[in-house]
Amino acid sequence: MTELVRHDFPETDMKWHQNVVMRFAGPFVGRKIERVDVDPIILGCAAKWTGYEVRDFNERPDLAVHMVAYCNEMFDLLPVTHWFYSNVWLEELGATLECTKTLPWIVVGDRPIQNADDIENLRIPDVEEMDKGPCCQRHYRAYDYEKKYIPHMMLPLAHMFCLTSMAGELVGPEKYIMMMYRQPDLCHKLVHKIAMTASNGAKAIANRYGFCMLVLGTVLANSDVISPKYIKEFHIDHMNEYVRETLRGGGGPQLWYHSCGNHELDYPLFHDVYSTPFTVLHIGYHGEDVFPSELYIKEGLDRKFTIMASVDTKDMWHAKHQKIRETAKRQIENGVDAKRGFILGTACETPMGTPATSVYTLVKAAKDFGTYE
Repeated sequence: MTELVRHDFPETDMKWHQNVVMRFAGPFVGRKIERVDVDPIILGCAAKWTGYEVRDFNERPDLAVHMVAYCNEMFDLLPVTHWFYSNVWLEELGATLECTKTLPWIVVGDRPIQNADDIENLRIPDVEEMDKGPCCQRHYRAYDYEKKYIPHMMLPLAHMFCLTSMAGELVGPEKYIMMMYRQPDLCHKLVHKIAMTASNGAKAIANRYGFCMLVLGTVLANSDVISPKYIKEFHIDHMNEYVRETLRGGGGPQLWYHSCGNHELDYPLFHDVYSTPFTVLHIGYHGEDVFPSELYIKEGLDRKFTIMASVDTKDMWHAKHQKIRETAKRQIENGVDAKRGFILGTACETPMGTPATSVYTLVKAAKDFGTYE
């Protein structure tokens, strides 16, 4: 790993940071502090807002975490920073990844799994192998930089994008979905091996830093693509396997379930996932509309999770400021009394090309409608 040099951002305003740490912790300790917190899931768009290119964000994790940290301060968002990408742990299972000018670490070339024998012969790398692999090494560059230069904003993450999506990348999405119906035993073997590989990667991160927040995606496993029965069997059950094994190995204790896409039929399955006292549930859409905060409460999900309600990422990208404000107001008013706390965000990552004014509008709505008495 090449030497880490501090990037050209001003020092954090520590008075701001101290206040935001308290606000950030509020939902997890049963307190309402200042106002509703906002997480617009800032990733690559931070590059444009700080004078860099998207490729800089994707290929320079140490720079990326400082971009996000500075944007968090600029918009009065979170007291921690982050960097992640979707196709994690796949290189360790035989895939080839490549960055483009605008896209982060996409799978290129032939799919590494072509037939049943490839699944049978697929080996789960151990923790030591994962520690030395490309995915951990990229994340170490981000977290080592945080530890050295912005330790007050450090939060090591282990991202498991989406077990269904990861299997689809290794096999081919259409082929994998057909395999669920025709070769279910083979599917279970594959997803188990992916989950245990990801778990060993998370354990490696936790071993290096003492802990790591687990980010768990449910993306291709959504109501537009797969029935709830198959989402439970091939996704939720194996996601629980991953969480159980990773917590046992030192990962966590923070969990963030991030479910973008439409989950109008499968959202009740989240009653059955593992949780800790530091668990956020974030569901993007219910049909074509953002998932309503009142539905979390009606279904009792707020008794198990801190809930994160959203505004539509399309409205953020198109800078529909009044629509952003109206949606945020509705989500706050209907969700702010959630039993384990409430966070306002966007339905998925803030899209590339989103004007900074959209984030300002979202935060302003949180201040106007979500300030606690």
